[in-house]
Amino acid sequence: MGAFGWPHLLIILAVIILLFGAAKLPALAKSVGQSARVFKGEMKAMKDDDTTTTTTGTTTDAVAPQAPVKATPHTSSSDTPS
Repeated sequence: MGAFGWPHLLIILAVIILLFGAAKLPALAKSVGQSARVFKGEMKAMKDDDTTTTTTGTTTDAVAPQAPVKATPHTSSSDTPS
C-alpha cells in the first residue's frame, strides 16, 4: 500500500482523536470538506480561464520578440583626424 499500512493509519487516527477530541471531529471534517470544495472550484475556474484565453488567441504572457539593436561606434570631434 505504500509507506503507511493499516496499523499506522489507526495510530494516526487515535492521535487525531486525542488532539482534537471526539466532539470537534465532525466540525474539523466539515471544514476540510469545504476547503477541498473551494480549492476544486478555484482550480476549475483557473482551467476554464486558461482554455478561454487560448481559444481567443490573446495571452497576457506573450511578448513579441524585438529585433536586436546594432551598436554603432561613437566618435567625438576630438577623435576624428584633422
